[in-house]
Amino acid sequence: MPSVPVLPPCDLLVVGGGINGAGIARDAAGRGLRVVLCEQDDLAQHTSSASTKLIHGGLRYLEHREFGLVRKALQERELLLRLAPHIIRPLRFVVPHDAAQRPAWLIRAGLFLYDHLARRRLLPASGAIRLAGHPAGAVLKPGFRRAFVYSDGWVDDARLVVLNALDAFEHGARIMTRTRCCDLERGPDGWLATLQLAGGGQARLHARVLVNATGPWAAGFARLAAAPSVVGPRLAAAPLVAGSRLAATPSAIGLRLATTAPEAGGLRLVKGSHIVVRRLFDHPYAYLFQNPDGRIVFAMPFQRDFTLIGTTDVDYDGDPALVAIDGDEERYLCEMASRYFARPVTPDDIVWRFSGVRALLDDGEAAAALSRDYRLAYDAGPGRAPLLNVWGGKITTYRRLAEEALAMLLPRFDNAGPAWTATRPLPGGDLGLPAVLADVPDFEAFLECFRQRHRWLPDALSERYCRLYGSRADRMIGAARSMAALGRELVPGLYEAEARYLVEHEWAASADDILWRRTKLGLHCLRGDAERLDAWLRARRQQPAAEVQRG
Repeated sequence: MPSVPVLPPCDLLVVGGGINGAGIARDAAGRGLRVVLCEQDDLAQHTSSASTKLIHGGLRYLEHREFGLVRKALQERELLLRLAPHIIRPLRFVVPHDAAQRPAWLIRAGLFLYDHLARRRLLPASGAIRLAGHPAGAVLKPGFRRAFVYSDGWVDDARLVVLNALDAFEHGARIMTRTRCCDLERGPDGWLATLQLAGGGQARLHARVLVNATGPWAAGFARLAAAPSVVGPRLAAAPLVAGSRLAATPSAIGLRLATTAPEAGGLRLVKGSHIVVRRLFDHPYAYLFQNPDGRIVFAMPFQRDFTLIGTTDVDYDGDPALVAIDGDEERYLCEMASRYFARPVTPDDIVWRFSGVRALLDDGEAAAALSRDYRLAYDAGPGRAPLLNVWGGKITTYRRLAEEALAMLLPRFDNAGPAWTATRPLPGGDLGLPAVLADVPDFEAFLECFRQRHRWLPDALSERYCRLYGSRADRMIGAARSMAALGRELVPGLYEAEARYLVEHEWAASADDILWRRTKLGLHCLRGDAERLDAWLRARRQQPAAEVQRG
């Protein structure tokens, strides 16, 4: 029987390639620790690419008196706007006042708190407007006469994950996508993990510390990791543990463990779904709509030609890998949007829909009211290698979560460096300017300079490249000085140069990786385009490899 190869040992094995796992890997690698991140699927393939795509304090959390969470999130909002101004940008929200919902005084009080709970330098304060004559009022029903406005941030969520993983890699981390953690042995001085590799076969890895950042699978992974002497053989026989997946078949272990977090007092799995329709308005504002059930729905500009509407909050007890929007959710989102827009939104208008499963701390509230805060559970003791479990969390606070996680783990390491992620831009985020973070770099000035250097690029393509890659857009283009030099157009808007870059530098391996997580160009594809792109990727893999190999 062939022996299983052994990978170089590491200080930290992070299981889970969503935003929390990527953020922890980045922070740890930047402190000089030896880091391996493994993810069964693509980076951000599940929850972290299915968010409402906001960097925000969470205005509605004030109603649940989560002042600490909102303050922490607002502080992080300020930081992240500086650290990644290419993929995160300010967004102004309009809240039409509906006298049958929250009273005006309550909204004013909430917005006052939102403005002042944390230091705010980058975004304008909230205020009130009359909708008559205002751009945001033109597409609303005439019964809405006044509104409130406030600011938050928009983020390309999947790219945020990829950029954290990329920065971790550039600080020495090994990033192993499509790699399943299929067995664990816990010893007094570390963990022995068996990994099912992307290309087939297995490898073993010794890690001093194990981090469970598997999101909606975190509770099941924690129980399995806590007693490997009992479940080890079962893990090897059936893939119950994954970089981000438990068994697809509902079982006494799979779903029961996936919904109960031992140290966290319980996790609730909550499905959030969104729909995308053709653009409903031409102005740059987003909307927050209050609805009769007490919930809110956002309607936001999305990818220039579309409007994103969401989200729902539905308790979920299925396999998180198979989550999908249902007809009731589609109708709900259409009906809630249609209460406000003059032109009704119907299910026939939907051009894309997506769903994700959030693992939220279960405090006994209704799904929509569950806390979006996080909890870190550190499991260690004499003769027990450390295990750090990550419960809950939201995209906006991922960097703070990672910093707190490293503070817990640092006593295990003598040579780790200090905290650093609050002052270092993410890849491409410096926009080619000195890393002085007193203010957000001027994206429009950066875009204009890029266009001057590449006059041969269409304006829309220049903007897309700058939004996705920031100061690394030139690196992605390479030596090209004409459209022909970018190579063949593989699908609408995607040329070979960009596809090669995503494969070689961002772990893209399939059409879905490129079209829905790295670029969102899937919104513009026609029938058969994705299959043609997959065929191009397969043909490329069969060629003699001269490309950069990623961990």
